[in-house]
Amino acid sequence: MKLVRIFLFICFFCGVGLKGQEAKSKAEGTPPAPASETTRANVEGQEKANNSAAAAAVATGQSRHTEPDLLEQVVDSVLQRFDVRSDQNTPVRYGISALFLVAAFVLRRVVIIVVFGVFKKLASRTKTTFDDKLFPALEAPAATLIVVIGAIAALKVLKLPPSGDRTLDYVSTMAFSLVTFWLLLRAFNTLLDHSQEVARNKNLGIAAFMPWIKKTLVTVFVIFGVLIVAQSLGADVKAFLAGLGIGGLAFALAAQDTIANVFGSVVVAIDQPFKIGEAIRVGGHDGTVEDIGLRSTKLRKPDKSLVIIPNKIVAAEAIVNLSRFTQRRVEQTLGLTYDATPEQIEALVNELREIIVSEAEVERGSVVVQFTNLGASSLDIWIAFQTLSPDFGKHLQLRQRLNLKFMRVVAARGLSFAYPTQTIQLDGPIARKLVEKPNERV
Repeated sequence: MKLVRIFLFICFFCGVGLKGQEAKSKAEGTPPAPASETTRANVEGQEKANNSAAAAAVATGQSRHTEPDLLEQVVDSVLQRFDVRSDQNTPVRYGISALFLVAAFVLRRVVIIVVFGVFKKLASRTKTTFDDKLFPALEAPAATLIVVIGAIAALKVLKLPPSGDRTLDYVSTMAFSLVTFWLLLRAFNTLLDHSQEVARNKNLGIAAFMPWIKKTLVTVFVIFGVLIVAQSLGADVKAFLAGLGIGGLAFALAAQDTIANVFGSVVVAIDQPFKIGEAIRVGGHDGTVEDIGLRSTKLRKPDKSLVIIPNKIVAAEAIVNLSRFTQRRVEQTLGLTYDATPEQIEALVNELREIIVSEAEVERGSVVVQFTNLGASSLDIWIAFQTLSPDFGKHLQLRQRLNLKFMRVVAARGLSFAYPTQTIQLDGPIARKLVEKPNERV
């Protein structure tokens, strides 16, 4: 609506200026002087010079309007239909200009109520929710575009001075560019919001990165939009970009650590080795991921302290995701004393295997129970198996249940667990003397 007010102000200003000039001429009583032969020759020479300049501009690609655009053709058609041939701003021209404005506002209401109403009804019948969000987002830009077209057409009906035509040219170019950019930005934002919602509903790893991904893409989109608008207005964008490249090089050298962290966050977003709420081990630190930002990743350690790790380190270090176990593997060794007989060891191994296989939470094909080693102070039985569930709490409960059964079985067979012991054997005359007379000094 602000754009419409600007166009109306320009229209009013130009019309008042022309009327004031005509009134001044009538008050002074100075009718236009008859054109002499010399004046006609000068006019013809000036027209030839203008034609040559226009041809040169066309040849160099500097002319902005080599032929009427679609809106000008529509305005000329309307003027021809009303048989308007005067080069002055007559009441008929003002009436046609007002008619364009009224028609723009009426068409705006029709598009919002009728056209978008039909689109919304059709969108409600589809399975996706993207179109349900897209059409409401495009209502305001589409309505503004219609009003802008009507306001520019209304101004084109009027006869403006050369400076007014040039102003209208730039204003119309900027208005069309801004409204079109606004429409595309609304559609782009709606697409990103819908993608973020889908990622969150499907519990995808990229959902945690969507807010800053959206900010980055929107920023890039706005920069390109500004450059395109500036290019359409005749600005030398190439020279600006060349100067920006030199300044960007100096900035990159000064902020290389920050840029490295940003690229590290991009790597994390692409690979998705973890997401918020998962327990990981990275760079010698264990903890739960609390936040993933552009510069750093925050971990909450088991002692509730907070560790902030730069993303360039996260991208370079090996990451162990402790929340993505598919199964839990158990390996342990039971050490028995050396007074156990081979028959007891063999029977114990078979019974231990049956106890583990009988557990419903254990994968039967992974169970291994073997008498593996004659240790320095124990007879070692090695046990290994995998659980079906990766849940850590269930894993601990299973370990406790099995360990208690192991202790009962060993005790029932009259065996005992070994612990590190050392036996010293003494021999020789001094050793025998110490044994026979321990209180005497050697």
